[in-house]
Amino acid sequence: MPVIAPMPAARPARIPGQRDGADDAVPAGTTVDHLTETYRAHYRSLLGLAALLLDDTASCEDVVQEAFIRVHSARKRVRDPEKTLAYLRQTVVNLSRSALRRRILGLKLLSKPMPDMASAEEGAYDQLERDSLIKAMKGLQRRQREVLVLRYFADMTEAQVAETLGISLGSVKAYGSRGIAALRLAMGASA
Repeated sequence: MPVIAPMPAARPARIPGQRDGADDAVPAGTTVDHLTETYRAHYRSLLGLAALLLDDTASCEDVVQEAFIRVHSARKRVRDPEKTLAYLRQTVVNLSRSALRRRILGLKLLSKPMPDMASAEEGAYDQLERDSLIKAMKGLQRRQREVLVLRYFADMTEAQVAETLGISLGSVKAYGSRGIAALRLAMGASA
């Protein structure tokens, strides 16, 4: 189904004094019916033209549709209906150029990575370390894990950890030191 729907051809207003048998004047410009027929006959070839200039199908379809919309809105300026296809081709080329310019500008405006950012290898290595730490943490006793998480990940003092867990300060120290020793052993064995 075409995007540009045919509209009934408008008849020019009858000029007073014109005889009934006289030929009606044809309005200048491309008619909607002619543009619809051009759409049906040349849509695929225009899509192929856009595909030569752009790299993805969606952009090609957008460009061709926009070209038909623009030529439709300016159809009164296309005096010779035989040149409609030429106008459409030129519009497809111009819109494709504009799309490419926007892409290039977008790529130029993308933020460049800072020189002190970690490389992909470092990020992968950090992820492996995190994974092995999580695995080692899961292997700890429940109290050791609780103390280490509150002490080092939640950044609590030993007194705050003791109060949160409802245990003595000495127990926090004991669970903490045993938990760290178990983590060192587990992380050393996995490395």
